[in-house]
Amino acid sequence: MPEQINLLPAWVERGVADLFPLGKGEESDKNLALRLQDYSQNKKPLRIKLGIDPTGSEIHLGHSIIFRKLRAFQDAGHTAVLIIGDFTARIGDPTGKSKTRIQLSAEEVEQNATTYLEQLGLGKPSKKSLLDFQTPGRLEVRRNSEWLSNLNLLQVIDLLSTCTVGQMLAKEDFGNRSKSGVPISLHEFLYPLLQGYDSVAVESDVELGGTDQKFNVAMGRDLQRVFGQKQQFGLLLPILVGLDGVQKMSKSLGNTVALSEDPLSMYSKLEKIPDDLVDTYLTLLTGLDLDNLPTKPREKQKEMALAITANFHGREAAQAAQIDAEKLLSGSEIEMADVPEVSLSGVNFPAKAFYLLSAIGLCASSSEARRQIQGGGVRLDGQKLLDPNLVFNTSDMLLGKVIQLGKKNFRRIVN
Repeated sequence: MPEQINLLPAWVERGVADLFPLGKGEESDKNLALRLQDYSQNKKPLRIKLGIDPTGSEIHLGHSIIFRKLRAFQDAGHTAVLIIGDFTARIGDPTGKSKTRIQLSAEEVEQNATTYLEQLGLGKPSKKSLLDFQTPGRLEVRRNSEWLSNLNLLQVIDLLSTCTVGQMLAKEDFGNRSKSGVPISLHEFLYPLLQGYDSVAVESDVELGGTDQKFNVAMGRDLQRVFGQKQQFGLLLPILVGLDGVQKMSKSLGNTVALSEDPLSMYSKLEKIPDDLVDTYLTLLTGLDLDNLPTKPREKQKEMALAITANFHGREAAQAAQIDAEKLLSGSEIEMADVPEVSLSGVNFPAKAFYLLSAIGLCASSSEARRQIQGGGVRLDGQKLLDPNLVFNTSDMLLGKVIQLGKKNFRRIVN
């Protein structure tokens, strides 16, 4: 980051990849540090915007980075404005997409939104949730259908007139698709404009986003200027690399840690991430002092896994998960480990091994289960399963045993 960011409080600066504008003068409109100082003097909270399109139902650690930063602003006394993009989700954010996204129904979007809010902590004490839903004045949850569904055609045309086709094609995703001859639907050009209009509607002071959202966040600044408002700051966070150590964390790539995962699964996955990612995970997903951590890579990795698991499940549950992970990996005292359970109630016996893995949800499909077994990635009570066609005649052959997929997923089998 440029030198000017050092004027910001440490809780703002930590993990930030980009901040704009990055003014160096004494104008608070161009210098976020001065805008924050104004709050300290006048006690007028800043409005911190974060828009999420609930196009899926699961939040993973990659998503949580930006929610952690939003929570930091809440804890400092500012107002988080969480915008549920129930209107824009039905268009679909074209960012990072090589083709037009499938449009969701209103019912699908609302169902996903409800699940998102529950994962963020709706109904839970603030100390046990990712966002603070309890403290008065700290959170506004808005749906952008509130203002976007009321726009008439003339207003939409006015919005379109604020941007040129050339500006849209300057957006990398659109530009690449245009050069490659991949069709771009006209409604996709509306997405950045509508997201930008959200900033006008809620009078945002700061908008949070991933580094892939810079175009959309900048559009919010442009539209605020057009509508005569004070322009927001854009504060961007990195995109988290997934468990494979190569690609961004994404459910479709199978390299995620979901917030809803049990403590043992979460800890077991995290303690095995590549060494070169440990410091990044510590910076973005914990509040630990990076200068006061173990120097040995393995010990630092375990400290990171413990801290992140504790963030979502509490210190006691995280420590228990750490102990159980060590038991399972050593292959000893497996019966004593507190392993999440999985039921055989949906399995029809006799059952082949590959079908069993699919039926209990450890693998997404029977073909994936076959590959995992043939690759030596499946164990039953510590013993490798090597034959995908191995037949279990009754459930009694499995009850109470621990089935393990790779080095990270464990389940104790129950009725």
